[in-house]
Amino acid sequence: MYNSKIIGLGKYVPDNVVTNNDLSKMMDTNDAWIQERTGIKERRWVKEGSGDTTATMGVKAAKIAIERAGIDKDDIDFIVFATLSPDMYFPGPGVQVQHALGIKTVGALDVRNQCSGFVYALSVADNFIKTGMYKNILVIGSELHSHGLDKTTRGRSVSVIFGDGAGAAVLTREENNSKGILSTHLHSEGEHAEELVLIAPGLGKRWVNDILKDNDPNDESYFPYMNGQFVFKNAVVRFSEVIMEGLIKNNLQVDAIDMLIPHQANLRIAQFIQKKFKLNDDQVFNNIQKYGNTTAASIPIALTEAWEEGKIKEGDTVVLAAFGSGFTWGSVIIKW
Repeated sequence: MYNSKIIGLGKYVPDNVVTNNDLSKMMDTNDAWIQERTGIKERRWVKEGSGDTTATMGVKAAKIAIERAGIDKDDIDFIVFATLSPDMYFPGPGVQVQHALGIKTVGALDVRNQCSGFVYALSVADNFIKTGMYKNILVIGSELHSHGLDKTTRGRSVSVIFGDGAGAAVLTREENNSKGILSTHLHSEGEHAEELVLIAPGLGKRWVNDILKDNDPNDESYFPYMNGQFVFKNAVVRFSEVIMEGLIKNNLQVDAIDMLIPHQANLRIAQFIQKKFKLNDDQVFNNIQKYGNTTAASIPIALTEAWEEGKIKEGDTVVLAAFGSGFTWGSVIIKW
């Protein structure tokens, strides 16, 4: 059995910077309130008319990752695209990427696991490569949240958190089983599905026809809802569990971690995990301060940025971990 190895990384974020002070002009909030609760100072939001969409941002990140991988686009055998904010209800953006990049008619899979989306997508790609089914797989995480947020005081507890952007990775077959992705670990707990949820449009409770028919200005079903404290309490437990699961699987101690890249959900969660595992600042990478929570894009954006800044080197043990809506959570252990 083969291992899979990341050979190219890329990221893209919109040019439009939205600061906490900018948000204070839209809703009853302020910079201190937002930073105290989330650690976020600013985020990127797509401007109307810019041409940026979930798919096009994914394409931009993918082009960089493919170029850095040193392969041709036609060497890509499969595409995995993680997002909760597709351009269309269906089809998903994977096929849009295939078309936009001019890649031959390879398979394209869409992953809808929200904040854990990129970890799930990496796991899928890793296992396709390990079994020998594919050699080179393009994995993308991309989100456009800003067009679907309630930018009023009513929605401030959620809307101040989220940003737009995309990240991508190219995985290839690795003959050396001691390098590359060592293991992935995935979990879910649907009991708490509605603690972090976007109900509409969905075929179960609220579909487009119902929303249009009722024309209710107080209908919040098509805005994200989050039980913040409950999500936080579950996140810190599951983050810890799934990181330890990955380390134990590979006979590693906590001090073997050279770089932990957590999903950028809330700086306070990342700081809690850092303190619990007694990691120093050089062992944990956070960029939520600049980009907010970009959901499925957060880990690939952070991973790319950490690599670009020279904070990840060959031979390093890199741990990726995520928790989010579903609830779903997971980890990836990599020997770089």
